[in-house]
Amino acid sequence: MSQIRDQWGSRLGFILAASGSAIGLGNLWKFPYITWANNGGAFVLVYLICIAAVGLPIMMAEILIGRSTQKSPVGAMRAVAGPAWSWVGGLGVLTGFVILGYYTVIAGWALRYFAQCVRWSLSDFSPEASSGDAFGAFAGNGVVQAALVLAFMCATVFVVHRGVGRGIERVSRVLMPILFLILIVLLLRALTLDGAGRAVGFIFRPNFADLEPLGVLEALGHSFFTLSLGMGAMITYGSYLRRSESVVRASGLVVLLDTLIALVATTIMFSVIFSVPGLEDEISGSTVGMLFIALPGLFYQEVPLGALLAPLFYLLVCFAALTSTISLLEVVSSYFIDQRNWKRSSAVLSCGAATLVLSLLCALSFGANGILTEFSLIFRGTPNAKLGLFDHLDYLASNWFLPIGGFFITLVCGWVVSRKLSEGELVDETTPSWFHYGIWRFCVRYLAPVAVAAIIIAVLLGLDFSKPLADG
Repeated sequence: MSQIRDQWGSRLGFILAASGSAIGLGNLWKFPYITWANNGGAFVLVYLICIAAVGLPIMMAEILIGRSTQKSPVGAMRAVAGPAWSWVGGLGVLTGFVILGYYTVIAGWALRYFAQCVRWSLSDFSPEASSGDAFGAFAGNGVVQAALVLAFMCATVFVVHRGVGRGIERVSRVLMPILFLILIVLLLRALTLDGAGRAVGFIFRPNFADLEPLGVLEALGHSFFTLSLGMGAMITYGSYLRRSESVVRASGLVVLLDTLIALVATTIMFSVIFSVPGLEDEISGSTVGMLFIALPGLFYQEVPLGALLAPLFYLLVCFAALTSTISLLEVVSSYFIDQRNWKRSSAVLSCGAATLVLSLLCALSFGANGILTEFSLIFRGTPNAKLGLFDHLDYLASNWFLPIGGFFITLVCGWVVSRKLSEGELVDETTPSWFHYGIWRFCVRYLAPVAVAAIIIAVLLGLDFSKPLADG
């Protein structure tokens, strides 16, 4: 007997939950790093164009597929395109599982740094405890890593186990406003720093002489990855959306919130960086160096009220990570609920346990276990070799699984799904006046597939969209 399908209680609930899925470490960590690496302004402008022309149309496509079928990715793709396309949904489920496996490790790091900042704020800051050597020792401590992963996975399972309305939506309604409030507090303080004006100019004043061709591809790639596209998350969340809600309006608000959060986080981070002489050279090496090594010392040694702002910042990172891990686990669990007719409790607990095993293996691949740390299959023996299980999974998901899934989802929505179905889902009396179906259809049929294909071709030519953690 099929189960009664959950639904979001309101449009706001869906927007907050979907925004939570999209807003994660990519906004607070990856986007500032790649903006820095690509010299700011022109890169940001290209990124915003890509968000509007590629990210938003694909998000609408995924949500309308989910809403029209009321199914999770595998069943949704089968319903709109036939059994031959169900593998695309299956790839999305696999991608969600893989990303959750390594994403939880970084989420655990954020949890640790929040707790560490609370201790520092209540006592005294220790520069030695925030150094690169200290971070390396922490990452290589298997017991600590396993405990953090377990704690974060338990929190994720608890929320998803409670269901869409009582779990995901209720938690999103609490966490997302708190996340926004923390960001506003941090932004207001950052804009009073000496380097704030330079930071705003760096981010929003384009100079195309500073933008390399590869930077354009990276902007395109991140505009796709940041919105949780290509892995079925928006198909899954869309399947719980009431038919009375506007897919266009909801998609637009989610994309707007995601983009604003990325820009605000980058402004905060660069205001701090530009306010401290000599720091620019210190943070240029890696994403880890920016978020987990340089920033703690900055808050406590250079930023007024840093003892208050530091715990707030890492609490923000924890909340953003949790809303993302919730959506990833929901993607995986929904397959077994919809396609295998498992009870939610069985699906969530089983999927959570399987993901925990993968997460523990990833957590031990930073020095705690020699085999997992030295594991190398991709580019073995070359300067671009991937080292460790974490890096391998990140490489596969970021460079292959997500782009391939997104490419075929756009093909299905643009060329297989009938115009009658897509137009019926997108155009009604609730559709905002800025939306034009013909433009969306052109983007999803031609522009988006070509753009995502360019990402895949760039990977084939050697570009790597995964996070350079090994440089930390």
